[in-house]
Amino acid sequence: MKVFFYKVNDEYGCFSNFSSYGFEIDKQFWLTSEHYFQAQKFAGTNYEEQIRRAVSPMEAAIMGRDRNKPLRTDWEEVKDDVMRLAVLSKFTTNNDIQEILLSTGNKIIVEKTSNDYYWGCGKDGSGKNMLGKILMEVRDQLRNNISN
Repeated sequence: MKVFFYKVNDEYGCFSNFSSYGFEIDKQFWLTSEHYFQAQKFAGTNYEEQIRRAVSPMEAAIMGRDRNKPLRTDWEEVKDDVMRLAVLSKFTTNNDIQEILLSTGNKIIVEKTSNDYYWGCGKDGSGKNMLGKILMEVRDQLRNNISN
């Protein structure tokens, strides 16, 4: 059995990086995990703060995808860990969605998007589904922390 998510207003929409569940990392508040993820592409620059202050996750995403700004050189190596930290922070901060994540049991979690073959499953289902995998990792971490 699988759990699918994509749009924030759908069932399990809280799993989306665009969902409005804020958290703090390094004494900075982030409105969404999308804000944090996109800003980290420019860590240590003024542009990071501009993205953090974006009024919506869509604006943060557009700003983060701007290739006129210099992307950090190690981005491909660190992007999965950046996403792990964002997702873990989001679900440890917000107990209501932590319960939703834990309620999925051992089901496979899939970001059902047709245009993303890395973070989602892609149009034909052959994508890596890295966001779904990270959500399942975080679910396991949360479960282990509760039982210890």
